[in-house]
Amino acid sequence: MMATKGFFLTQFSINSPISCVYGNSLFSSHSPVLSLSVFRCFGSKSASNCNFHENMKNIKKLDDAICLYNDMSRMRPLPNVIQFNQLLSRVVNLKEHSAAIHLFKDISCNLGVSVNEYTMTIAINSYCLCNRVDFGFSILGWFFKLGCVPDVFTFSTLLKGLFRENKINEAQELFRKMVREGLCELDVITYGTVIDGLCKAGNVAMAIELLGVMEKGRRICKPNTHIYNMVINGLCKDRMIDSAFKLFDEMSEKGIPPNVVTYNALLCGLCNLSHWEEAKMLLKKMIDYKIYPNVITFNSLVDALCKEGLVDEAEDVINIMKQQNLTPNVVTYNALMDGYCLQGRMDKARNVFDYSMDGMNIAPNIQSCNILINGYCRKKKIDDAMHLFREIPRKGLKHDVTTYNTLLQGMFRCGRDSCTLKLFDEMQAVGIKPDFYTYCNVLDGLCKNGQVERALMLLDALECKGEHLHISHYTIVVDGLCEANQIDAARALFTHLPLKGLQPNVVTYNILIKGCCRNGLLDEAKDNLLKMEQASVLPDKITYNAIVQGNLKGGKYEDAAKLYEEMDAKGFSLDASTFELLLDLLGTTEKNPTIYKMIQKLAPKTFKQQV
Repeated sequence: MMATKGFFLTQFSINSPISCVYGNSLFSSHSPVLSLSVFRCFGSKSASNCNFHENMKNIKKLDDAICLYNDMSRMRPLPNVIQFNQLLSRVVNLKEHSAAIHLFKDISCNLGVSVNEYTMTIAINSYCLCNRVDFGFSILGWFFKLGCVPDVFTFSTLLKGLFRENKINEAQELFRKMVREGLCELDVITYGTVIDGLCKAGNVAMAIELLGVMEKGRRICKPNTHIYNMVINGLCKDRMIDSAFKLFDEMSEKGIPPNVVTYNALLCGLCNLSHWEEAKMLLKKMIDYKIYPNVITFNSLVDALCKEGLVDEAEDVINIMKQQNLTPNVVTYNALMDGYCLQGRMDKARNVFDYSMDGMNIAPNIQSCNILINGYCRKKKIDDAMHLFREIPRKGLKHDVTTYNTLLQGMFRCGRDSCTLKLFDEMQAVGIKPDFYTYCNVLDGLCKNGQVERALMLLDALECKGEHLHISHYTIVVDGLCEANQIDAARALFTHLPLKGLQPNVVTYNILIKGCCRNGLLDEAKDNLLKMEQASVLPDKITYNAIVQGNLKGGKYEDAAKLYEEMDAKGFSLDASTFELLLDLLGTTEKNPTIYKMIQKLAPKTFKQQV
């Protein structure tokens, strides 16, 4: 029976929308979807004679919810939709979003329960939490088919789903449509959803504009402390600390009280900018106003101090925490371990892991292990990293994609190619899907260890599998080919990028231009510079320095001078290595007039920049 259950639970799929007939079918299935009736084939306990509310209280895991659902689905008459809604909400709270979607399908299509607005909103929320907001919009069609009206919570859920998937333009368009067409009565939660999404997407300026709209609007939509905190936090993360404090002052002027979250954001912003004196003053002000620091406050301080290399001071902060009867948590000690690792003090980091956390009865998490593995890899202590890697399952933890990425990168750096590739295979065998960084690490490791042909083969294999590859993956291999002096192969790969639906970026062009210069193909390098601009990819300082150096090394002094004039007009300057090359040439070219003129023009600027 358990084998059947395990098999079925692995079949939860959100790769296709629910397929059922409810009136006219609104969904089409691209792959078979197992019926939830299979759920009724297992379940070790029955709730048929128990009170529904008591059973709801006893739901601790998905199995419990399925047992209750089995019982409800066998009742005649069926329970009302409110009870099914409560059960669905409980499943969502258990973070079993895919299961909630399948239950919704079974309730509405197989049991024939007349779902209501709340049921459909739960389904939309489940799809959004599964990063399938497109299917959430499909459910929206049911509202109109059933004569129901979506409310503000439904639309806010869709907005949150769009922001979650980084579909910023679509989210903004939906919000504008809600306002323009009066689709629902907007409230502070709706505005908060949009402001939070904009801030997390880095568009704090627009979030501030929306804050201004709220200020001028109805009382029901006036911004509160929570809304201000979102914007202040966004400004601090963008290192716009002065603007954050200006908004903080506006809060007080408008009678909106800051709370510990407000101060935490500002403290974190100050610490990240190394404004320690201002941070101390703000902390004192916070306490004077009877707003007392919490664990998050201290964790922000510990993390910032550790990143600054002030690990001993971070230890002092942890001691102050304890004196304030605040218990450090795993986040606190992870920050401390990371600080020691950054300094290469691996014995200290390991002591925190083995003794400090144990003394506070705090269980390390997978991030704790990843921090230590990264520290060992940075120190090229691969055997210690591998030993900890093998320990992880014995600690009751599971490796994640970061664990593998960190170890793969470290092993490549130490030249352990064959072991690294076995680990890459093992990663996939245990069901951990490689991500963007995994492929970057493997491709870069192969190229830097003289296995560029193998990197090309991996690219081909990933293309055949239909993996979504990024321009960065191809850029790494183009660089590897150039470094291996296989300029023809690099050029061919570069040329085929548009056919793969990818456009080279400035890094890709820079690498190819450097490769051309290294191989004496100076005219081709200049052609690529023109192609960049035609493709609306703007050259940067690295581009011009590469091509100027190439022309200087190739004896094309007049061309180098013209390219310098061009880059100077665009506000770019020569870097130290290019300037040193000019000085070397000045001493070996019998005062070539072109070199001499460049030096004369460059010297004041270069020395001024260095000062």
